[in-house]
Amino acid sequence: MMEDSNDTRQSNKPVKSIRYGAIEASIWENEHDDGKKSHAVTFSRSYKDGDDWKTSTSFRVEHLLLLAKAADQAHTAICTELQ
Repeated sequence: MMEDSNDTRQSNKPVKSIRYGAIEASIWENEHDDGKKSHAVTFSRSYKDGDDWKTSTSFRVEHLLLLAKAADQAHTAICTELQ
């Protein structure tokens, strides 16, 4: 994966998060040199390992419908709320 020096998503907070149970879609806003903004979405799944909460970016078959719902809602938010 190629890193972009302008990509500061790891240190910033998402502009919106959408959660369906353990599945979360995080919407990130990127501002470009020309002043235009674009959005990217990352997906994660929370799970408990012993007493610790962890996150993963892999999904089992039972997560796919919730993942699709989160993706659909993220798309709607970007097209309506965040433009």
